[in-house]
Amino acid sequence: MTLFGTPIETIYIILLIVAGSLTILYIFFGDILEGIGEFSSFLHPALILAFITLFSATGYVLEVLTSLSSLLIIVISIFTAFILDALLNLFVLIPMSSAEESLSYTEESLKGRVGKIIISIPENGFGEIIIPSKSGMISKPSASYENLAIAEGKQVLVLDVVKGVLYVVPYDDDLDTENTD
Repeated sequence: MTLFGTPIETIYIILLIVAGSLTILYIFFGDILEGIGEFSSFLHPALILAFITLFSATGYVLEVLTSLSSLLIIVISIFTAFILDALLNLFVLIPMSSAEESLSYTEESLKGRVGKIIISIPENGFGEIIIPSKSGMISKPSASYENLAIAEGKQVLVLDVVKGVLYVVPYDDDLDTENTD
């Protein structure tokens, strides 16, 4: 079968190459198009590109390996691509969208956390603090919120974060045990 004077196999392979190339570009620059996916889950660019890729790959393979009519191959390809696309959406994209975005932290999320001074903070100076987290220890530069010296090994409470520096005050965990009695 020919379409616009071009063999259908050639059209399938061109569609496959174009959709594959666009998929690679989408992987690198997909954040620009994420707003489209928020509008409608079936207009998600990854699903559209996957449908075109699966349709063209199925059509090409069936054209080359079988003697079925081209119209039947188009129908089979559309059906196969739709089913595989729906499975991709159901088992990959939806779970990924609801998964935790990252194990990383933001500096704002460190406010209110308790850490330990590993390099003492001199008066009006800087030291270093470590804060335990689910993914390991976070080490950040720190300064005293009240411009007082804080010795190494002391527990501190993070009150503020300014330009990557955690501003801390000494933390007395005896206060927690008194409130629980």
